[in-house]
Amino acid sequence: MDRTTVQLLCPECTKDWQNSPDDLPASAEMFHCPNCHASRRTAEFMRTDRDLQTLKQLG
Repeated sequence: MDRTTVQLLCPECTKDWQNSPDDLPASAEMFHCPNCHASRRTAEFMRTDRDLQTLKQLG
């Protein structure tokens, strides 16, 4: 079974990575970059609109 992932991009340090929507907070909740510890809404870390929609549907 393939595991769905979303692509994330930190708006501050530009670290990019993938994660499962199940392992992330809801789009409006606070999320912290694992690299620079920037704190923003999870939605602001989504690389694309499609990633945001996937997070909202599956997260």
